[in-house]
Amino acid sequence: MPLIEIERKRALESRELLEARLVELGLAPTGPAVEADTYYSRPDVDFLETVECLRLREWEGGCEVTYKPASNATTHSSGGVVAKQETNVALADDGEVVHAHRLLEALGMVLLARVEKSRTCYRDPGRPELSVVVDTVAGLGSFVEVEIVSDRAREEVAQELEETERLLGLGSCPVVTLPYRDLVLGDRAAPKVPFSLNTSG
Repeated sequence: MPLIEIERKRALESRELLEARLVELGLAPTGPAVEADTYYSRPDVDFLETVECLRLREWEGGCEVTYKPASNATTHSSGGVVAKQETNVALADDGEVVHAHRLLEALGMVLLARVEKSRTCYRDPGRPELSVVVDTVAGLGSFVEVEIVSDRAREEVAQELEETERLLGLGSCPVVTLPYRDLVLGDRAAPKVPFSLNTSG
């Protein structure tokens, strides 16, 4: 079975409290790193409507192109858990980012948005498939994503994700089902995307 990334994003009032809890539980941080994500769409398909992702990510010393397929009832649960197979292509270094932008533009891809954030990733040495990502996104605030990359049954991994959130005390943090891209675009994205901020979880 292919590896699937299963994740859920929540809004944070205080990233400091969460990060203290992560260290207490023995998760090791990498970063923070400053990342800039530029999102594109096809000229004939609106990726805001299909909730697809074509992203060029750059950071000091590196860059990569990522594609995530369209969303549907299978990839997004009612509780905001997202399960998708990502395709990532790492480029040689951050000097390649200019050429990557030129390639996408030459193919007719449409620029949608740029998202800038500071990201710290926490990993459990005993569970390499698990990561907890804490972001502060320019103009939006702070968020946490619990991510598990696995080829196991989605239901089993989703239960593991929920248990991890419980251990981290995230139950009262609002679930955010919109991508950062759509949050940055605001009103432009909202009418087309059926997924929104969900404060029930």
